[in-house]
Amino acid sequence: MKGLIFCEFLEMVEDKFGYEIVDHIIENSNLPSKGVYTSVGTYSHQEMFALVAQLSAKTKIPISKLFYTYGEYVFGVFGKAYKDMILAYGNAFDFLCRVEDTIHVQVLKLYPEAELPRIEVRSRSDETLELIYYSQRRMSDFAEGLIQGCMNYFDEKVKIVKEALNEDQSEVLFTIQKKA
Repeated sequence: MKGLIFCEFLEMVEDKFGYEIVDHIIENSNLPSKGVYTSVGTYSHQEMFALVAQLSAKTKIPISKLFYTYGEYVFGVFGKAYKDMILAYGNAFDFLCRVEDTIHVQVLKLYPEAELPRIEVRSRSDETLELIYYSQRRMSDFAEGLIQGCMNYFDEKVKIVKEALNEDQSEVLFTIQKKA
């Protein structure tokens, strides 16, 4: 995973829980990187799982909720950094339908070694969007948070239903239904 994801995670933890908690989770995670991340560096996703597990143990917040919260948070960060690019899509469904062929393409231009999840549009109508998330990292809670962050960014009210399509949850269907 790119270091930017780790840097933003630690920033979120500091904002929400304080520097002492950041220090605690780094010290107790036994990280090969020792918790020293650069935004352009590449690190094992296992380090993120270790950090989140330590944060969960310290705060008693479930791991799935922490990944979701982080996804929602980081979309807001990206929204500030890439406002013009995101707003060019006009609405959340249009943006989400183009993640794979525009956003991920741009990320790979900057970071050719990045291992990105794959997002496939299964179906779309004015009211419903079905996306299939494919990732060997199995971070669907993070992906769900990103989707909710996108909805928040465009000020759209939705219900998101997540359904594992296989046992190891490396394939997950998200059904996003607009609320009236």
